[in-house]
Amino acid sequence: MGSEELSGFAVLVRERLRLRDDGETPGRRLAGALRDLAEVGALAPGARLPSERDLARIAGLSRGTAASALNLLCAEGLCERRQGSGTYLREDAAPPPASLPGLLRAGAVLADLSASVVPDPSHLVLPRIDAAALLRTPSGHGYDALGEPRLRALLGGDVLVTGGGQQGIDLAARVLLRPGDRVLTGDPTYGGALAAFRRAGAHAVAADLTDPGAVRAAVELHRPALVYTLAVGNPTGAAPDLRHVAEIARDADLPILEDRVLAELVYDGEPPAPLARTHPHGTVTVGSLSKVLWGGLRVGWLAASEPLLARLAEAKLDADLATGAVSQRMAAELLERNSPGPWRAELARRRDHLAGALAAALPEWSFDVPRGGLSLWVRLPGADTDRFAAHARRHGVGVAPGSLFSPDGRHRDRLRLSFAPPPALLDQAVAALAEAWRTRP
Repeated sequence: MGSEELSGFAVLVRERLRLRDDGETPGRRLAGALRDLAEVGALAPGARLPSERDLARIAGLSRGTAASALNLLCAEGLCERRQGSGTYLREDAAPPPASLPGLLRAGAVLADLSASVVPDPSHLVLPRIDAAALLRTPSGHGYDALGEPRLRALLGGDVLVTGGGQQGIDLAARVLLRPGDRVLTGDPTYGGALAAFRRAGAHAVAADLTDPGAVRAAVELHRPALVYTLAVGNPTGAAPDLRHVAEIARDADLPILEDRVLAELVYDGEPPAPLARTHPHGTVTVGSLSKVLWGGLRVGWLAASEPLLARLAEAKLDADLATGAVSQRMAAELLERNSPGPWRAELARRRDHLAGALAAALPEWSFDVPRGGLSLWVRLPGADTDRFAAHARRHGVGVAPGSLFSPDGRHRDRLRLSFAPPPALLDQAVAALAEAWRTRP
């Protein structure tokens, strides 16, 4: 590891050791900390670990303890020693990093607060429509490459309709990134975007995007190929003004991927202005109907200037030819009959309901009431939330651990808790979480 990498690695190891202060021997604590970093992807398969001397200095432990930890990991098959070279994380032994799709595949629970999604479409005013109308498309065959014209007009005209916002992020990553590129992100940030960047072979590097000086320094240091921003933070719900990011990116001829999937869900004040207004020729904007209508429609969109939109459309054709015509027709009907205002007001009530219930039942947990989004970003004092998430699931509640939202597995004392479910279900979830917290190992 170079000095910069070693410095960042030291912060992660010390944080993991703090969270693992659970009575283990020092060697096992250190081995567990390194294992945790491998599990969340902060240590890449094949990565060379620091020497025993450097590891001991980083951890504030003896060299013998560092050697014992590395021996334990080698005995488990997670690492291997190479003669004259050092200790490496094995290519075939490191588990894949945790992922948001893993939450959606998890088994049934009493209350699932792990996925910040619209829980059901019951809030929608439904259209009266027949099957023939749903199947009627301009092309006849339904393969409208850019999307259904009526829906595109409702979404702003010059857009590419995608199979949800996640596909939009994935397409942008395919077009804008090459293996080995770096993407500048906030920390925490949306885990689904981090997964898309990994699939493209790119590496996410974190900076405080709200600080112009930090952004400039990160651009100079990392030379990223892309900046990823969120109009409304996922998981934090923050809605900062990031126009300075667009100005810096424009001056550096650096593209931006702005995620505006949650932009309609701002409860206090107005959402931030689109960054494309400041950096019009270098911004790709991602939108989705999943948070204001229903995720099951799987309808999102991308907006960009030409010829970038044409390149994105080519990538879309390679991926799946076209977004489903029936979903697009239904989405257009629903958009014309449903303003986001009533659903936004209901979500604000649910946000305040969950905040009050948590404050009453778990006063030691802390959080800021967010301006927007669908979730609370909650700190659990002295907890390892990867472990607590598994314990909470045994008590019937799904939660999303904070490590999912960091490029390097930080925020292991945080949970993202969705407030989108109905209040009665939120009450049941809080009661179960309080019991899980009381009985945690």
